[in-house]
Amino acid sequence: MEEYGRFLALLASALLVGFTSVIFSLVWVLHYREGLSWDGSFGEFNWHPVLAVTGFVFMQGIAIIVYRLPWTWKCSKLLMKFIHAGLNTIAMILAIVSMVAVFDYHNAKNIPNMYSLHSWIGLTAVIFYSLQLFLGFAVFLLPFAPVSLRAALMPIHVYSGLTIFATVIATALMGITEKLLFTLKSPAYSTSPPEATFVNCLGLLLVIFGALILWMASRPHWKRPPEKNARVLQPIGGTPESTEAESTVTDGNNADKSDLRISNEAARKQNLKLDEAGQRSTM
Repeated sequence: MEEYGRFLALLASALLVGFTSVIFSLVWVLHYREGLSWDGSFGEFNWHPVLAVTGFVFMQGIAIIVYRLPWTWKCSKLLMKFIHAGLNTIAMILAIVSMVAVFDYHNAKNIPNMYSLHSWIGLTAVIFYSLQLFLGFAVFLLPFAPVSLRAALMPIHVYSGLTIFATVIATALMGITEKLLFTLKSPAYSTSPPEATFVNCLGLLLVIFGALILWMASRPHWKRPPEKNARVLQPIGGTPESTEAESTVTDGNNADKSDLRISNEAARKQNLKLDEAGQRSTM
C-alpha cells in the first residue's frame, strides 16, 4: 500500500508538471510572442514549441508509463498495447506538424534550415522515434513476428524508447535557449527580462517532468504484474509456441504428462519474461 501511494504521488506530480509545461508553452507564445497562426509569419513558427512540448514531451511521457497505471492492470495486455501505440502515434503526428511549421516559416522568410545543433538532434530524434513506432507496430502489436524475435528486440525497444525521450527533453532545452538568444535583444537575455525568467521556468518544468517519468519507468516494483494464464501470441500461419491449458491424460500416460508440463512450464516462464519486459517498453 505504501508503494502504491508513492507511485500515485509521483504520477500526480508528473501529470501536474507536464500539464503545467503545456500551459507555459501556450502562455509564452500567446503573451510574450506573436500568438498562433499558419500564414508563414512568426505565429506559424510558434506552433513548434507548443506542439513539441504537448506531443513530443508530454504525450510521449504518458505513453511510456501507461503500462504502470495500477487501475489498468485488469485490462488485457493487447488493449494496453493499442493505447500505448495510440498515444505514441498522436505524439508522432504532433512532432511532425511542429517540424513542418518550422520549415514552412523558414522557407517563407528565406531563413536557412538545419544549421543548428538543436535542429540536427531534433530531426534525428524524430527519425528514430518514427522507426521505433514502426518497429513497435510490426513486432509487438501485429501477430506476425516470432516469439524469439520479440524476445531479442524487447530490451532494445525499451532502451531506445527511454533514450529517445531523454534526447527530446535535451533538444527542447536547447531549442528554447536558442530562441531566447535570437529574439531577446532589447532587453537582452543576459539581463533576465520577464520572458527569459518565464521560459527558463518552462525548461525547469521539462527537466522535472522527464526525471519523474524516467524514475517511474525504471522502478521494477512498479511494473505491471504478469498476467495469469497468459499465452504467447502465435505468429499467423505458425505453430503454437505454448499453451497454459492443463492437458487431461490417463494414468497410463504419466510420462507424457510430465514431459508436457516441463515443456509448458518453460514456455510459460519465457512468456512471463516477455510480459514483464513489456511493461517498460515505449514505442
